[in-house]
Amino acid sequence: MHIINIEEDRIGLRFGVTQEKRLVLLAVTEGKSSRQAAMQETAFEQKDGAEAGNEEAFREYAPLEAMITGENCPEDRMGNQLIHTSLAVKLRYEGHERKEWPDGTESIFSLKDPDTGMAARLHYRFYTDLNVISCYTELENQGKEPQGLEAVTSFSLHGLERGGNLPYEERFRLHLIHNGWQKELQWHAYRFSELGLTASQKPGRYNSTKFISVTNTGAWSTKQYLPMGILEDEETGKYLAWQIEHNGSWHWEIGEHAGQLYLKTAGPTEQYAHWYKELEPGETFVSVPAAVAYGCGRADEAARALTAYRRRIRRENEDDRKLPVIFNDYMNCLWGNPTTEEELPLIDMAAACGCEYYCIDCGWYSAGEWWGNVGEWLPSQERFPKTEAFPEGLKSLLSYIRQKGMAPGLWLELEVMGLNCPLAKEKPDEWFFMRHGKRVREKTRYQLDYRNPEVRKFASGVIRRLVEDYGVGYIKMDYNIEPGPGTDQNADSAGDGLLEHQRAYLSWLDGIFAKYPDLVIENCGSGGMRMDYAMLRRHSIQSTSDMEDYRMYATIAVNAPLALTPEQAAVWSYPLNAGDEEETIFNMVNVLLLRIHQSGHLFRLGEACQALIREAISWYQATREDRREALPFWPLGFGTYYDTWTALGMRGKKRDYLAVWRRGGEEASCRLPLPDYAGRKLRIRCAYPADRPVDFSWDAQKAELTVAFPEAFMARLFEIENLS
Repeated sequence: MHIINIEEDRIGLRFGVTQEKRLVLLAVTEGKSSRQAAMQETAFEQKDGAEAGNEEAFREYAPLEAMITGENCPEDRMGNQLIHTSLAVKLRYEGHERKEWPDGTESIFSLKDPDTGMAARLHYRFYTDLNVISCYTELENQGKEPQGLEAVTSFSLHGLERGGNLPYEERFRLHLIHNGWQKELQWHAYRFSELGLTASQKPGRYNSTKFISVTNTGAWSTKQYLPMGILEDEETGKYLAWQIEHNGSWHWEIGEHAGQLYLKTAGPTEQYAHWYKELEPGETFVSVPAAVAYGCGRADEAARALTAYRRRIRRENEDDRKLPVIFNDYMNCLWGNPTTEEELPLIDMAAACGCEYYCIDCGWYSAGEWWGNVGEWLPSQERFPKTEAFPEGLKSLLSYIRQKGMAPGLWLELEVMGLNCPLAKEKPDEWFFMRHGKRVREKTRYQLDYRNPEVRKFASGVIRRLVEDYGVGYIKMDYNIEPGPGTDQNADSAGDGLLEHQRAYLSWLDGIFAKYPDLVIENCGSGGMRMDYAMLRRHSIQSTSDMEDYRMYATIAVNAPLALTPEQAAVWSYPLNAGDEEETIFNMVNVLLLRIHQSGHLFRLGEACQALIREAISWYQATREDRREALPFWPLGFGTYYDTWTALGMRGKKRDYLAVWRRGGEEASCRLPLPDYAGRKLRIRCAYPADRPVDFSWDAQKAELTVAFPEAFMARLFEIENLS
């Protein structure tokens, strides 16, 4: 076997080419900058003996899986697993090339099946100073006949358990992030056996129809899970993490095959998402991108690696650099019933508290019930009448927001049109998702089809009017329906229609940001139902939830850095009770290490609570420069909704920041391990609120910070400086 080592700065890949010219991916490795890399390579060669000709053991290590309609899957394929697929076993290696990029390199492997004429190019993108690879697959039909695609992987790795000796049930913990409306960011860790994958066969014989899979079908990409996972190897001290960067249907699976464990990641497939693509001669299909991180450490180290990678790939923008404070009138406030009269005291108080964006949420375009009327995006004269003080209605109110020193914002839902919208009756079926000859209807809305250039033109016109005529600088772009597997109109399948629509929407979004680079567009999908890095490569800020209970929101805040960069994570703060100062503090601690999404009837609060809000926003603004590139850490581990104590830290340039919450329970104190500070002298202060301190102590020998919160529901923000 000929070995190809791709060694970059922090991560590498080890390929082999067999005597029959099959390309196999043998391992993800540490990069050349790591001293451990050499040790790892030596151990690999001694254990596997690939160079000695032991090729049979690696014949299943295909770096690509692709299902071709009508082609045979060999007899050892098991059930509906995404392994040993029809094209994967036929592709032959033709060569590879290396490209230089300003911030890294790219390796591209070329493969071809001489029988069907299908050619594959496997792209692996490496980044300077990052232990993360971004990858995708191109398939080109270089033959003479059309070929049907049923599945194409973005990343494929066999032999997950190589390099250790313990049974895989004992070695591995799989970290998943469950998601749901008002249940966002539920972290859980599992042994494989807890998910039904148990080694019932002796080592080297693993082969089963049972596998662990996580799938999304539809346009809400994160309605049940985040498109990511972290595999923690407790024997070797390594992790493997992955994320699928797509705003629609996706799939990944871990299972047993040919005596080894494997990982496959993909976008939509026919098996799971009604996706089928007819590839004509000369036509190319590109898979959805995925990213893979590998390194030493536990799951929290994987989260930090992904944080750094996410910052590298997202669109450069001023919003994530300046981190302004947003006020939005919706949550536990106006609830989609805005009027000039209701907005004025909110605007005045938001400005007085230091907010820098002010967003009028849903309802501004329709009198009374507005849900089924969305689509024209013209201001309601009833809600915002023309008066002497506001001669142009809503437009004048937006000017008033600017006069108060804030950028005005409006809520939109530009991917849908209500059943009661007059435009929906005027526009042809080509504007909308169709299945089986009928328009798709969901929650009293139609789904617009962004493959249609007229739809994109209409949407661009709405943005132009709001930005250029109304002076809007912030848009909350919501998305509140799940239209199912897709549209079969002008598509090879419903899943094909959805994939092309989603890509057309992203292309449209790219055009909007190119035209209006300073426009801030918040990504929202009924909260966090589309929290993926197809969207977050472009959007600077993401709604994390519609959670209405501030006490439960602490868990979402703690786990937000698992899903996205902290500065993109918009978290609600909405103090409710006029006299409850601890409630106000709890709300503000929820947001201080992420992005402030302030709401609530602040002018109804008492002076003490208002002062606490101003203090929190002032602290946030004074420290945001230090926290802009901060990396997260979790002294108590990732959060769950049933934790009575939870905590989130950020490592800034000058100091560390630590938010701690108590949420019920009998224990009035908590010990927080800070192993990185073992034996060190620290300066620790309760930074917020500054004049309501709590008891705390630092034990340098045990590397523990102990805090005492006498009330059942309390939160505090600490600053930590290393003096040694």
